[in-house]
Amino acid sequence: MSSSQRIHAHEHAHILLIEDTPDLAVVISRELKAAGYNVTYAADGEMALSLENQHDFQLVILDWMLPGIDGLDVLRELRNHSSVSVLMLTARDAEIDRVLGLEVGADDYLTKPFSMRELIARVRAMLRRRDLIEQTIVADQAASGTIINMGALHIEPESHIASIEGVAVDLTRTEFALLYLLVSNAGRVFSRAYLVDTIWGADYVDGDRSVDNTVMRLRKKLKVVSDCIEAVWGVGYRWKRECHH
Repeated sequence: MSSSQRIHAHEHAHILLIEDTPDLAVVISRELKAAGYNVTYAADGEMALSLENQHDFQLVILDWMLPGIDGLDVLRELRNHSSVSVLMLTARDAEIDRVLGLEVGADDYLTKPFSMRELIARVRAMLRRRDLIEQTIVADQAASGTIINMGALHIEPESHIASIEGVAVDLTRTEFALLYLLVSNAGRVFSRAYLVDTIWGADYVDGDRSVDNTVMRLRKKLKVVSDCIEAVWGVGYRWKRECHH
């Protein structure tokens, strides 16, 4: 896919906005549409989950504080069946709340109040990352395209399926791309900067916890093979070459 095609895809991405403050929802919808995106709006979690089951969204913008089902529970439900990119909107500025959202599966967060310019910039960046992750997977498939069996772990890159001891593991696009990169290059150490550039499609900033948070989530999901992902102090991460659980 050329850069012009990627931009075109970004501009026509379908976004689900979940925000219970009508005035803010109107402003966000207007700005997203002005930037070229298609927007579907939901005022509560129940409506949002229903809409998400009916449509193919490329991005979800999710307010933390919602009536009824709160944003975190909506996120948990989404992650039970979907790898769609999620941007959390939150008035909570405590680090523990931000980390909780990332652990549950948010891809990024924005603390209120925020400018519309920053929101649009985050949306564009997240959609670029999504495209780059898919391109990374496609490129890796072109290079090998083979099914990987590493002990209890089974990966089918073309089907985007990973399983452990025959049980499917529900992974986001980011988690799958990271797992596939590490496993298909067992023994090779990848720096955080390289991973951020390759998987997230962004420049690494010192202190960025994106890689560490994703590895933490991935380890929880990998269970019996979780210790195969090895942290190399001062460098980054690798999949242990001798790991054959």
